[in-house]
Amino acid sequence: MTSVLEELDWIVLGIYFIALVGVAVWVFTQRNKNTEDYFLAGRNVGWFVIGASIFASNIGSEHVVGLAGTGFESGTPMAHYELHAWIVLLLGWLFLPFYIRSGAFTTPEFLEKRFDSRSRWFLSIFSLLAYILTKVSITIYAGGIVVSELLGIPFWYGAIGIVLFTGVYTVIGGLKAVIYTETLQTIVLIFGSVIITILGLYEVGGWKQLRETVTAVSPDHFDMWRPMSDPDFPWTGMLIGGTIVGIWYWCTDQYIVQRTLAANNITIARRGAIFGAYLKLLPILIFLIPGIIAYALTLQQPDVYFVERADRAFPMLVKTLLPVGVKGLVAGGLMAALMSSLASVFNSCSTIFTIDIYKKIKPDMSEKSLLNIGKIATAIIVILGVVWIPIMENIGGGVMYQYLQNVQSYIAPPVTAVFLLGILWKRVTSDAAIATLICGLIILVLRLGSEIYFQEEILSGVIVPGAIFAFATINFAHMAIFMFIFSVFICVGVSLMSTLPNYSRIEGLSFGTMTHEMRHEFQNSFNRTDTILSVLLIGLVVSVLLYFTG
Repeated sequence: MTSVLEELDWIVLGIYFIALVGVAVWVFTQRNKNTEDYFLAGRNVGWFVIGASIFASNIGSEHVVGLAGTGFESGTPMAHYELHAWIVLLLGWLFLPFYIRSGAFTTPEFLEKRFDSRSRWFLSIFSLLAYILTKVSITIYAGGIVVSELLGIPFWYGAIGIVLFTGVYTVIGGLKAVIYTETLQTIVLIFGSVIITILGLYEVGGWKQLRETVTAVSPDHFDMWRPMSDPDFPWTGMLIGGTIVGIWYWCTDQYIVQRTLAANNITIARRGAIFGAYLKLLPILIFLIPGIIAYALTLQQPDVYFVERADRAFPMLVKTLLPVGVKGLVAGGLMAALMSSLASVFNSCSTIFTIDIYKKIKPDMSEKSLLNIGKIATAIIVILGVVWIPIMENIGGGVMYQYLQNVQSYIAPPVTAVFLLGILWKRVTSDAAIATLICGLIILVLRLGSEIYFQEEILSGVIVPGAIFAFATINFAHMAIFMFIFSVFICVGVSLMSTLPNYSRIEGLSFGTMTHEMRHEFQNSFNRTDTILSVLLIGLVVSVLLYFTG
């Protein structure tokens, strides 16, 4: 393999990495004195850094590679998931006041404070397994694709290099190193991706020509609202099922929530969430649209532009469209996305293991010992990520982002139900919480097991009579809706059959247990600007939904 980068590109890429190392070294000089410093950056991070970190953590390789691939293959339906910007607002306005009031380091720890230790243990172990099997492995797989395509090195070399480089500064600096390097990475990533979108539109002949070229071959490519009967992207599943997944990801997942918990008060945390929500709208412009541009170019100039697999769409644009120098900058932006996503999941895994598992087993451990355990845990996650590389080399079927949404649609519903009902309704009991989580896990196993069992038939389009096959082939987004309704039914039913919770123990952890002072404090935590910006963002989301209607 040969690199697509020339001498000037390598210089630009080198400057980027030097800047990244400089930020990491600066953070290292600040020293982490205790677990709060290491895992939550001392709870002293500003709103701009929080918002940038939220964006960079979310925009990983599954976006760079997978979202562009989905735009190439299927068009705009997956934009529903990028319009979850409004759910980031829900994190700031609904969930964060309770998280911060609880003083929890992690979302599993919040569950223990709201319910009991059973829920904490379940979510801690479940989250670690889910991170390793999805976020870590998929990011590494996609990273290997991008790095090998751009630098002209073997897949494994690129993947391992990204993992090890990211792992080093994550182990050394903790969350502080992660979020400050992510701020730099966000700037580089946005700048580089905007350039490729502009150049791509110019090459294809502008927005009008893009739509005409694509719709002539694929009439519904720009339609987010596919019929309910659509086997892949029914609008009901995308809108409702996608929202269920979105609440889990943005409002309950340690991976994202940890960034906001690094603020020293609810006002800063909420403004960080609002800023992150605005940034969340960008992937449609800088990743999804380039995927559609790549599709149009393969139609207009098939002898010049060729995409072997959908997930190669974005790297193809980088290789063919960008001039010398800019190509190195964009390569830095792509690697920024890879590293920021990996760093976030490494740190989140380390936090959950150290605080929610190890500290529970050995509560008398010193702060210094816990810091060391956190670093060791991060290193282990790095090793496990590398081990998963040969497995993940064979996943995706060409459209990685869709694959990821499938898996998350089965994970999200029970967790979403427990957190949402636990905050909204004080009557939810600890027995109801653990029952909901366990029942959700059982359905998850049954669904994945049936999919694997009928994999050959599903891929070949063969219909097998029987309820099990019907269960295995329910659309993934509709499955999320069914699982959520079932989870709510279990949670409410068990709660009503259980004895009343001790409301004094959960004071301030649900709406019904908030004191007058807490409500007053909440009202004083935001101003008119926060409200206007939030309403404006919702308006932008609605506008995009109305525009992409075919």
